[in-house]
Amino acid sequence: MDEQPSAGPAGEAARPLDRRAELSEFLRSRRARLKPEDVGMPDFGRHRRVPGLRREELAQLAGVSVAYYTRLEQGHGRNVSAEVLDAIARALRLTDAEHNHLTHLAKPKQHKKRQTARPQQVRGSLRQLLDALDGVPAYISGRRSDVLVWNRMAAAVFGDWSELPPQERNWARMAFLKPEYRELFVEWEQKAIDIVCLLRMDAGCHPDDPQLAALVGELSVKSEDFRRLWATHDVKEKNHGVKLLRHPLVGDLALQFESFRLAGDSELALVTYHAEPGSASAEALRLLASWGTDATRAGSPSPR
Repeated sequence: MDEQPSAGPAGEAARPLDRRAELSEFLRSRRARLKPEDVGMPDFGRHRRVPGLRREELAQLAGVSVAYYTRLEQGHGRNVSAEVLDAIARALRLTDAEHNHLTHLAKPKQHKKRQTARPQQVRGSLRQLLDALDGVPAYISGRRSDVLVWNRMAAAVFGDWSELPPQERNWARMAFLKPEYRELFVEWEQKAIDIVCLLRMDAGCHPDDPQLAALVGELSVKSEDFRRLWATHDVKEKNHGVKLLRHPLVGDLALQFESFRLAGDSELALVTYHAEPGSASAEALRLLASWGTDATRAGSPSPR
């Protein structure tokens, strides 16, 4: 099985995300999570009105003036040097993903709007590759966690996405707005966190993407869980791990996943799932494969 939407989510007209506000809120959230003892600074037991390091403490750690750091935290980052960003990232104890996110927010590349508005294309050879992975659930995702193409085993495990309108073939919409996906993912909270982290990174790379702004706006209105997780400003990219699923036909599955960024288009990722050889989950996947399209129609968490 190999399906492709005509385009990514169409998205309603929406104002782009505010890059300066994103930069300001991200820096404040990272500063708030640090305590003086985390960075080897004495606290002297002083009462703090707000959690985390003070601006002057962070500036001292980064080796910049308080006024300079304050301007950066207010969203004025276009003229900041890479060296200063590196120093601030070290002072804030940022991960590699967070460091990259800070750089994108402070020194944005000049993306042309048409780059984020154009339909996401998957070349034919990649669709053939998905079909060749016959016993392996696999799909290709794009910007905003859109699901672009998938094979029949992915449909058997996750649902027949061809039954969804193209704009709803999106992991964020499915995870937060469709109850059947809460039932499918045993560790739904972790799945939701991973999705929001990816959207945050997209927002850093493409703050002018109107479809992303529309998606964030829609989810903020419709999902309290999304609002809660979006407010954390956490960013990370999880490219491998284990997902625990509760499939309506074959029961519990423990599947290892791998996500590969595709050469030539880093916004596309090939995601595959497999079970430990000889495990009950491997046998369950073989059973789903033997049922073919019947498994997709009868047991998948398709829209109802």
